[in-house]
Amino acid sequence: QVQLVESGGGSVQDGGSLRLSCEASGPTYSSSCMAWFRQAPGKEREGVAAIEPGGYRTSYADSVRGRFTISRDNAKNTVYLQMNSLKFEDTAVYYCAARSRADCRWWSRTSLYDYWGQGTQVTVSS
Repeated sequence: QVQLVESGGGSVQDGGSLRLSCEASGPTYSSSCMAWFRQAPGKEREGVAAIEPGGYRTSYADSVRGRFTISRDNAKNTVYLQMNSLKFEDTAVYYCAARSRADCRWWSRTSLYDYWGQGTQVTVSS
């Protein structure tokens, strides 16, 4: 069993930065593929980024590549999402997710994740 708690959301102006954190508890965190998803009002939940247990292999949605960076600190049981050059269209509730396996194949499929956080709101104003 893995429990996930996100933090770091808030309001920022266009072009600003935020860093989201996801603290995980449970025995399998260090061997889990971890990911960030987001959901804007009226839209489906979409994958933002994913990271394999060792932290060396990452994946990104085209819409955020080059602006967002996912990382993890296994000693702290925490996954981060550094978001730079934020745009209005990045406004959404951001969710942390974990799989009960190490690989991140098909990382953007919500059905392949076993655990979810409660979400944190990110609002970007122009």
